Amino acid sequence: MALAAITGAIMKMMTAEMNPVFIAWLRFAGYFVLLLPLALWRSGMQALMPPRPVIQIIRGVLLAIGNVCFIIGVQYVDFADAIALIYVYPFLMILFAPLVLGERIARSAWFGVIGGFTGVVLVMRPDPFNLDIYAMLIVMTGLMISFQMLINRKLGVIADPIVISLWGGLAATLSLTPFVYDVWIPVSDWPYMLLIILSIISALAQVFMVMAFTRGSAGLLAPFTYSEIVSAVVIGLVFFGTWPDILALSGIILIIASGILVARLQDKLTLRRREKL
Repeated sequence: MALAAITGAIMKMMTAEMNPVFIAWLRFAGYFVLLLPLALWRSGMQALMPPRPVIQIIRGVLLAIGNVCFIIGVQYVDFADAIALIYVYPFLMILFAPLVLGERIARSAWFGVIGGFTGVVLVMRPDPFNLDIYAMLIVMTGLMISFQMLINRKLGVIADPIVISLWGGLAATLSLTPFVYDVWIPVSDWPYMLLIILSIISALAQVFMVMAFTRGSAGLLAPFTYSEIVSAVVIGLVFFGTWPDILALSGIILIIASGILVARLQDKLTLRRREKL
């Protein structure tokens, strides 16, 4: 998951010269081009005719909204804090899963959800009289990711994950295209080099994530998933000269611990269900 943290850092760097919408559009366009050969190799021409196309498009639009919100917000939020706030999404998934997927949630997992949201509050420290809109945009990114993950659960049983990723990239690119003309400005060469690197890393991160989650359970992978936050702390210090204060660091630790707890408890609940069948 360090790759995911690196992509976030690259996007933060690029905001110095590029509009957030333009960054997201170029990222997804490159992402689509890189994943297309892999999807065709894995699924043949079926990759061009995905099941449930409307849901695929909705997922891509959510992907675009979430990325633009993140890029806007991360300009003004310390990098490690921003990545930590994104990880509100596992707890939002727990909240929405019974409604969207009809899944039963382990009772003890709700303690993890409470712990996770407490960690988010410690990182954000919201002031009702002076709301940090940029931190809220990062939380909105987490909300979009939670919906994407729930859609992934629905699509994952009927489509190749690489095909799902491919069409997410295409739908995100197309949904942002109408807004690109107004924000396209000449820039120096280095942001485009970063964009090429960004697209390659994004594609690699997606492939590695798919490989991991097809071979291991959420509970087993949770510690590695949350390593993105640890990577973000290091990246924030090295590249942006920022370090979370004691309250934010406490919130980050609480988010990681709560997320791992929720994943492990849900794994145990799933295992018990299978044993009863």
